[in-house]
Amino acid sequence: MSRIGRKPIPVPKAVTVTVESGNFVTVKGPNATLSRNLPVAMRIVQEDGTITIERPSDAKDHRALHGLTRSLLANMVIGVSDGFRKVLEINGVGYRATKTGKDLTLALGFSHPVVVSPPAGIDLTVGERNTVIVSGADKQLVGEVAANIRGLRPPEPYKGKGVKYLEERIRRKAGKAGKK
Repeated sequence: MSRIGRKPIPVPKAVTVTVESGNFVTVKGPNATLSRNLPVAMRIVQEDGTITIERPSDAKDHRALHGLTRSLLANMVIGVSDGFRKVLEINGVGYRATKTGKDLTLALGFSHPVVVSPPAGIDLTVGERNTVIVSGADKQLVGEVAANIRGLRPPEPYKGKGVKYLEERIRRKAGKAGKK
């Protein structure tokens, strides 16, 4: 049995969940509104402040979709109520981030500044000590934008220069040994 799929999803008071035909789910909350088509084979049951996902059989594909459907729906509920965020750290001499309007301008050692425009629903902020905070309601989109920013200049293993996640640890290499 799927342990994740069987867990009920608690729905906060400020969040409303609407399930339409074809498992088209709309979740409205204080921060945002998210909509998504969930797998049709799963049955979404709402009862007094909780949502449970039921599967029709123990077939392998139904077992796989059970946990996935529950995770997607739980992430939507958390996203519209609390939101998600990823923090990126920029290391390197002359490497910095500035906010110009909604866009993020990065100086990453190239001959030109790199401008990142956030998609709808994503907020980019620049914190202290060269940190960039990517926040939004859609967990998948927050992770994708953060990965794209990190991909502009991934951290290198010798000096650790580049863009990395705040909690990421870089395995350092010793470098060239001196000739004697």
